Order: sequence, then C-alpha cells, then structure tokens
Amino acid sequence: MNRPMMPKATAVWLVENTALTFRQIAEFCELHELEVQAIADEDIVIGMAGIDPIQAGQLTEEEIDRCQADPEARLVLKETDIPMPVQRSKGARYTPIAKRQDKPDGIAWLLKHHPELSDPQISKLLGTTKNTINAVRDRSHWNSSNIRARDPMDLGLCSYADYNAAVEIGRARLQKEGGKTEPAPKPAIDFGIASLVSNLPGSGEA
Repeated sequence: MNRPMMPKATAVWLVENTALTFRQIAEFCELHELEVQAIADEDIVIGMAGIDPIQAGQLTEEEIDRCQADPEARLVLKETDIPMPVQRSKGARYTPIAKRQDKPDGIAWLLKHHPELSDPQISKLLGTTKNTINAVRDRSHWNSSNIRARDPMDLGLCSYADYNAAVEIGRARLQKEGGKTEPAPKPAIDFGIASLVSNLPGSGEA
C-alpha cells in the first residue's frame, strides 16, 4: 500500500484532528505505533505543521469517519492522478536539483544524531560525496554559516526505510567492533521509541 507523500506531517494532522487510533495512523503513514504516540505526546516533530490529507487528495472525510467508527478498520489511500515517487533499485541516488542545496543540512543532521553511521553510509543514503561530508563536519564547507541540521527525511533526501536500515547496520557494526551506541538525541528518527518501550510493562531487565 502506498503511503502519504509526507507521512510524518500527515500523522501530525491526523493526531490533532481525528479520533483515529495510533495504530490506524501508524499503519496508514507506515510509521511505528510508538512514533505516533510520541507525536501525540509532543516528544518529537515539535512545531511541525500538519498536512491535511483530505485537501491533499489522499483521504476522504468519509474514509476517516468509517475508520473512526471502527478502530479495527484500516485507512485506504485515495487513488490520485499525482505520480508517486519511484524508488531506484540500482545506480546512484538521483536528487532533484531543487533539493541538492539541502544536502549539507541533511548531512549535518546525520553527523549530529547518528555518529554510528560511516561516511560511506551517509554518502549512499543521501547521494553525496565523502569530500562534502568532511567539509560539513570540519565546517570548511563554502556555505557553513548557513548550514543547519535538518532531518533528511523531512527534506525528501531519503526514505524512512533506507534511513532505518542504515542506522541498524551502523549500530550493529559498532557493537561488533566493541563500541557503545548512545541513544540518538531528539528529534532523531527513533522518536523516543527506546525510552517509550523501556517504560512499557514487562520491559525491564530480568
């Protein structure tokens, strides 16, 4: 099932404007249920403007009403003539010209929140070069004064699936090497999941 074009912003709107369950919103936006709960608790994406999926042509009021009346029902994305982005399976990642200027911001965000990611991982994830990554890291980039760390998924530079896979690989590699991974500071993509899970009944140490 296709997900909304901007899933996190859509989830923000659904949390604020509907009585849908966290599970329903999570399934529709292809997020973790705890991520949606974190959005509702304002633990993450603070200040993000929600996107109305009705105005965006991705849901109808009738569909939302149907699912609000039945917590077990699943939202169905409305068919639209707007072409959805197609993921490239091979070759270098293509980034539209309009978004290329945002790459340094995405690099800065990953360097800040995910030190477990290697330069090759960041390069592959964002379709950038090692030289650019180093320039952002040591602030020798020509536009350093204007670079501000921003979530690359919000910028449309990578998908949640690719990002999550890279983070898992990076953490596994670091643990294998005997390193210690620290929880990513907010607003990292973990969205406070680790802390939320640790507070669930039965999640304590044996």
